[in-house]
Amino acid sequence: MAIPLHLAEMTTQGWVGVGIALVVGLILGVVGVRLLTGSSLSSARSEAEQILRRAEEDAKTAAERAELDSQKKLLSEREKFEGEIQSEREDLRESERRLSKREDQYERKIEALTLKEEQLAKTDGALKQQKERLDEEQKSLEELKEQRKQELLRVADLSHEEAKTQVLEAVEEDCRHDAARLVRQITEKAQEEAREKSNEIVVMAIQRFAGEHVAESTVRSVPIPSDDMKGRIIGREGRNIRAIEKATGADIIVDDTPGVIVVSCFDKVRQAIAAESLQKLIGDGRIHPTRIEEVVEQVTKEMDERILKHGRDAVMEVNLRGLHPKVVEAMGRLQFRTSFGQNILRHSVEVAAISQMIADMLGLKGTVARRCGFLHDIGKAMDQHMEGTHPKIGADFARQYGEKEPVLNAIEGHHGDIPSTSFYTPIVMAADALSGARPGARRESLEKYIQRLTQLQEIATDEKGVEEAYAIQAGREVRVMVDAKRIDDDEAFLVAKRIADKVSAEMTFPGEIKVTVLRETRAVEVAR
Repeated sequence: MAIPLHLAEMTTQGWVGVGIALVVGLILGVVGVRLLTGSSLSSARSEAEQILRRAEEDAKTAAERAELDSQKKLLSEREKFEGEIQSEREDLRESERRLSKREDQYERKIEALTLKEEQLAKTDGALKQQKERLDEEQKSLEELKEQRKQELLRVADLSHEEAKTQVLEAVEEDCRHDAARLVRQITEKAQEEAREKSNEIVVMAIQRFAGEHVAESTVRSVPIPSDDMKGRIIGREGRNIRAIEKATGADIIVDDTPGVIVVSCFDKVRQAIAAESLQKLIGDGRIHPTRIEEVVEQVTKEMDERILKHGRDAVMEVNLRGLHPKVVEAMGRLQFRTSFGQNILRHSVEVAAISQMIADMLGLKGTVARRCGFLHDIGKAMDQHMEGTHPKIGADFARQYGEKEPVLNAIEGHHGDIPSTSFYTPIVMAADALSGARPGARRESLEKYIQRLTQLQEIATDEKGVEEAYAIQAGREVRVMVDAKRIDDDEAFLVAKRIADKVSAEMTFPGEIKVTVLRETRAVEVAR
């Protein structure tokens, strides 16, 4: 079919228009894409640069933080290391001090042993010479007696019966002398064996029990963070410190000593309550009368629980059963009581152990001896608030809570206040003396020490015939020099006994004091 001409022309023009439109659209599309692409790239570059800058800043900040953390950690490690080094140095110094002290003790012991050896050697030589002289004198006496018998029979005009009577009398005298010498030898041997046996028992008991001892004082220091705290503790017009002293019964001493406040009290329980209350008040920083009363009441309750715990621990340590709770509580209070610086509860535990060992070695009941030794000083838990001696107070208290003989006799008689009614009382007395006389167990002030030595020397010099007296071995022995012209050998023993009796009656001391009387005769002549 033929297409009309005008339609063909229109179709060709349409196609050309369409093509031109396509080309223009393509060009516009290309231009638009390029414009859009250029804008996106520039914004991308800008965003990338911003991200990069932030990343660099974050990295720099992280690096600085890591460096600071590493420096802090390094500084902490360094301080910790220096602290450990300082602690080790202090331990080394303490070890050096202990070693130096032990060396001094060993040197003193060696010197004392050397001196004793020299004294024993001198005494041994003197005894040998005396024995030889006595043997010679005895031999001479025997010869003289025999000569006298022969001379009497030869010279005297005696009958057979008279001569026989005189001979029998002489023989009787010789037998009496021999019997007295035998009695003396037997007595000396028995005393020596008894002394050796008692020393063996004492040494074994002490070796089997080794207690630690710590000397305690009537004052206690409480550290404070700064001296400004002293003003807060004193309070306005002294209200706070008066409230503390009233609530605790202890003296609070605030002086110029930096960094500490001193608590002074003879009652160790009140002293501990005051010190711990101060520590709590200083710790929380709230110091006023109402708060002081609350803290003291709280610490007092805690102290009561602690006292009961001390008593129970001590009872378990000595393995006793059937004690009344009030007795256990009273024993716990002895943890805060001292005698010459020795803790009474530890002393009671030690006396219980030594008493049991001595009783076991003597064939007695160790459990009874342990109970007697543990409770012997229970009166000291309440003698500050009651009249009377602690043995009497302790015996009445123990009797009230069911204790029987021989425990009551040991409590009341361990200082000789009443006669002993059982073997356990002397055992407790011996164990008590051993515990108190152990080196380092007790301490006394310099003034009391000097007073005791002076009193000991004065008692000795007051005796007639005494020229000089010296207290030695820390007051454990007194050497007495007597006038040889006024005091003979037999009288010297009586002088020693009188001095010992007077010392026992007038002085109070732990352990025993040895009295040694020395008598010397010197013969001096000048050769010209």
